[in-house]
Amino acid sequence: MTLEGEARVAPAEAVRQAVRDSGFLKGLAAARALTPKARGLRQLGQSEVEALQALHNAAEDWAQVWVPLKFNPRKIVGCYFTGEILLGTFQENVALGQGLSVGSGVYNCHLHNVSVGDNAYLANTSLIANYRIGPRAVVQGCGRLACTGETAFGNGQRVSLGLEMPGRETAFYAEITVDVAAQVAAHRHATRPLAAYEKAVAEYTKAASADIGVIEAGAVLQNTPRILNSYIGPAASIDAAGSLENVTVLSGPDEPVLIGTGACVKDAVVQWGCRLETHAVVEQSVCCEHSFVDNQGQLRRSLLGPNSGVTAGECSYSLVGPFVGFNHEALLISAYWPDGKGTIAYGANVGAEHTGKAADQEIWPGEGLFFGLGVNIKFPADYSQSPYTIIASGVTTLPQRVQMPFSLINVPAEQIPSMSPAYNEILPGWVLSESIYSVRRNERKFAVRNKARRTRCAYEIFRPEIVELMVRARTMLQGLSPSALQGGPKVYTDKDLPALGKNFMKERARLGGIEAYTFYIRLYALKGLLFSVKFSLQQGRDANRVLEPGDRTDPRFEHERELLRREFPEHKVKDLLHELVAAEEKLAADTLLSKERDDLRGVRIVPDYMTVHLPAREDPFVKVTRHEVTELKAEVAELLQKL
Repeated sequence: MTLEGEARVAPAEAVRQAVRDSGFLKGLAAARALTPKARGLRQLGQSEVEALQALHNAAEDWAQVWVPLKFNPRKIVGCYFTGEILLGTFQENVALGQGLSVGSGVYNCHLHNVSVGDNAYLANTSLIANYRIGPRAVVQGCGRLACTGETAFGNGQRVSLGLEMPGRETAFYAEITVDVAAQVAAHRHATRPLAAYEKAVAEYTKAASADIGVIEAGAVLQNTPRILNSYIGPAASIDAAGSLENVTVLSGPDEPVLIGTGACVKDAVVQWGCRLETHAVVEQSVCCEHSFVDNQGQLRRSLLGPNSGVTAGECSYSLVGPFVGFNHEALLISAYWPDGKGTIAYGANVGAEHTGKAADQEIWPGEGLFFGLGVNIKFPADYSQSPYTIIASGVTTLPQRVQMPFSLINVPAEQIPSMSPAYNEILPGWVLSESIYSVRRNERKFAVRNKARRTRCAYEIFRPEIVELMVRARTMLQGLSPSALQGGPKVYTDKDLPALGKNFMKERARLGGIEAYTFYIRLYALKGLLFSVKFSLQQGRDANRVLEPGDRTDPRFEHERELLRREFPEHKVKDLLHELVAAEEKLAADTLLSKERDDLRGVRIVPDYMTVHLPAREDPFVKVTRHEVTELKAEVAELLQKL
């Protein structure tokens, strides 16, 4: 994801930058360079060999066991060494978890071609083979920790993101982002950039290939029976997982990865701050920073964006952007959803329906799309130009393309004569007019809950690209002339307006959509005016001229200014600031009303509803909204005095 105005980095250049800066590649290169000479180690003396043997240690060849100058044999108990073994100093305690630490050393393990860092703790593990284990790392109670040959730790594999069949193949590398994957998966006609990307990933994969595994400093691996061909980053915690195989785990002390109870991870990249636990399954996938899979969730052949999560459901062959909530038993398959910020509710089947010929269909959800409880979404489908639309609970949609932002798609409130019963009813702009509380709360929620540091995400919902979709939708609605089905109410279908998809729209819904879009288009432009007036005054310029061409070269304000000219012809700056205050007061009132509807419904149904729920007026977000309006009014009053 990129912020508005931020230059998009070409995929190949993003990979080359990763090659230059990758902590993973640097850590792997450092691990390859670990030799007895590089670590300043020496061979054992005869007395030390005898001391080790007295503590039930044995070696295939004691001459292949290397130790530091200050070596304490008592820290090695019950071990068998084969191949070349490099040991560290064991003088300090090492942390096993919150409030628990033990003395470092190596106990009851078989080590084969292993380098052990200073103050590491290895205990009760059947086999550790061909691994480089960093300082203060912990490996205890595991079965087999081994590198079985040349591996790239999950890098370089190609997965078709957004399509169950070949066609959108995207090569993975450890630091891949949603934006890079989206460019590669969707722009298949751009053969030169794709070829450059494939070449760059091949070079990355070559640098990421090794015949040794790595456990970096401070990582803790406990009670996991099978860890093969894996790179485990600093401070990661692998605790009671099922298995890891061919995996890159990027981690850090302030962004540790947790792979916990029963999780099985194979051919995957797990980025900083991720959490995979409670029997999660992750295969041939990328978990971007601070994403999660838990409670038997399944992520297969997909890329899961930052701050998104799969809980109990299944996500396959999909590119999922940031802040997608995947709740309970639900299915998402063959989805290209780079903008994310949506919700998949319990029982939603987004991809259960194919043509019956082959699994070759797909869906493009829009930003903020809400799939309600138990919906059935038939493919192919394109909602990419309908951001923040709600598909209501229990709805079954036909294959369609919808281009109406902030809409509600619901089962018909009444049966329309001669209308196919498979058609649903669409209310354009309904989310704006009836549920603005949820929209504005989401905007704040994204900013507060974001943990990603490397992926920049646009929190603002009413930004130029989404406003333009609203402008386009309004224009299409305004272009319709009222028509009527014989003997029935005024309704429109895709025959009248293809942008409605396989849904029908009543005349009242058309007018409501025009009104909702108009209000928020104007509010967006008026907010831009306020910013420009303040900027002009700060620069010592005449703020009354901000609407004149050439006053500023900022692309965002050029867009806002053009809308102001169209929406408010002949209005002066002072008049528009008054319009802004009135619009913000209406927005605050609508936000309160949107929340009050929950109270009214709850009181009618639950006897003690108001005993256990905050009144809408006391809702924290409603209060913040009122406070913002008060501040805006004072700010505008001060500006008007300066104009």
